[in-house]
Amino acid sequence: MQMSLKQKLAILADAAKYDASCASSGTTRRDARSGGIGSAGGSGICHAYTPDGRCISLLKILMTNFCIYDCAYCINRVSSNVDRARFTPEEVVTLTLEFYRRNYIEGLFLSSGIIRSPDDTMSAMVRIARMLRQDHQFKGYIHLKTIPEASPELIHEAGLYADRLSVNIELPKDASTRALAPQKKPETIRAAMAAVRLKRQESGERSHTGKRPRRFAPAGQSTQMIVGADAARDHDILSTASRLYTGYRLRRVYYSAFSPIPDASAALPLIKPPLMREHRLYQADWLIRFYGFEVDEISGVTPSGNLDLELDPKLCWALANRQGFPVDVNRADRDMLLRVPGFGTRTVNRILTARRSGALRYGDLLRIGARMGTAKAFVTTPDWSPGGLTDAENLRARFAPAPTQLSLF
Repeated sequence: MQMSLKQKLAILADAAKYDASCASSGTTRRDARSGGIGSAGGSGICHAYTPDGRCISLLKILMTNFCIYDCAYCINRVSSNVDRARFTPEEVVTLTLEFYRRNYIEGLFLSSGIIRSPDDTMSAMVRIARMLRQDHQFKGYIHLKTIPEASPELIHEAGLYADRLSVNIELPKDASTRALAPQKKPETIRAAMAAVRLKRQESGERSHTGKRPRRFAPAGQSTQMIVGADAARDHDILSTASRLYTGYRLRRVYYSAFSPIPDASAALPLIKPPLMREHRLYQADWLIRFYGFEVDEISGVTPSGNLDLELDPKLCWALANRQGFPVDVNRADRDMLLRVPGFGTRTVNRILTARRSGALRYGDLLRIGARMGTAKAFVTTPDWSPGGLTDAENLRARFAPAPTQLSLF
């Protein structure tokens, strides 16, 4: 029986939810199917951020969830017993334009399983982007998930039509990728990422005539890393991410908490990690990128090399390095202020600006937006001193979440 477009959309939008390279996360999984209006955890529409900070809605779908690969952690692998569907390029174009005209979306996020060959699949995805841009003059945002095994010519053409490209690094360790995704080669993945970086650099350089080449993936590239499908520690994950940011100038590394698939669980070493681990990795990633922390500083707080799931990484670091606190808000430099729990980058910028006009007091910090419930144990002002609070034995307990009774059913 031939599927309707609506039936295909239901399958392929749901299948795309496992791709974290464009995802809304960190909220309650509310669903209106049993009553009410709207959904915070549904699939089909995701959110991304443009370079100027705007949040935009994207149609997030797979072109197909048929796949010739057998990656143990993937729900759409060839040996998985799931409902399958496939869009034609024309159907994806129609859906994108119709959703756009109805003001549901501002762009498209397109990924796909591998059908027949990487080149065949990538060629179809490029055709979709080309049809949107050339035939329909589509000016919205396009994010294409690049297939690293595809030919360089196809990846180059994809970058001419897409705003952003992403190449999945898959797992934090090469050995894990070879074991759990036998058809994929870490070297090929990194080569594709390097090619995207070089093409982006070339697109920003003028020729000897002064003419610029066509823009290539102007919003950059990102990647996704599966967390929990192997035995990698958080230190390993963050170290790999740090190298990726430096080596390939990525805009973002997305961490995706692994969800075991029943008929594949025997091939995988770990049980599903809590989503909190994914959340802590994002927090640590942010500290490394924007707060000046090193991977070893953050992951070295615990002997295991894993992040504390109860407290955020910055607070954990401060509790483990109390000898450097409290800091004088009116004298500390920017780097030290950024390490104070409860102070974000905006708060620190406001402190540095405000203290030029005079000494800041406790109330000033509250007005600036500092979270003093957290910060007060780590700072001093002319009218505030934490006294023995900084070194108190029960300081961690003050921040740790209250214990809860686990469900017995």
